[in-house]
Amino acid sequence: MDQVKFTQMKDGDKEDYTFLDTLEREYCKGTADRLLEAMERLDKSLSGYQVTRLGHSVQSATRAWFDGADIDWIVGALLHDIGDIYAPHNHDEYAASILKPFLREQVTWCVHTHGDFQLVYFGQHVGANPEKRQAHRDSIYFDDCTEFCERWDQSSFDPAYPSKPLSFFADMVREVFDRTPYDPAVVQPGVRVPLTDDAVAETRRA
Repeated sequence: MDQVKFTQMKDGDKEDYTFLDTLEREYCKGTADRLLEAMERLDKSLSGYQVTRLGHSVQSATRAWFDGADIDWIVGALLHDIGDIYAPHNHDEYAASILKPFLREQVTWCVHTHGDFQLVYFGQHVGANPEKRQAHRDSIYFDDCTEFCERWDQSSFDPAYPSKPLSFFADMVREVFDRTPYDPAVVQPGVRVPLTDDAVAETRRA
């Protein structure tokens, strides 16, 4: 069987959908590598900064790595701006949608809202509300996103910073996207993990 028999989904039978399910499961195994390929295209996205969007992304992830962050934070930092390619007006929501099945809820929430939190640094200069983040004040993750932006996002536009290459993070991305989607043990609603770990950071900086 190379193709389904139907031309309308309502006409499909068990054989058709078993066939499609097998193909979809196999296709999903390549998600991480497709995302890594998409990250390369960030080198040609929004210009004007002293680093490319890819440079910003790997710098954010490198800072997270040197801070002793766990794999969820590192991959979240790496992919937080991947939406800039196709969804420049809601890039944070786009990125969070990709990450949601595979990362801790805490990290996904920060990626989803970081656009609002980042306005504190420049909103007043472009006619936007620099305190837009206050709309999220009741969230248990508010302080986490504040720290995420301060430590890793707004600070990662330095061309002199010794960022790790994208290849350094490739296996971390593959590990995350090899997880069972929406596994409660991964998503962990309501769980807060510190962004930094001094003991781990010390070993990584050695």
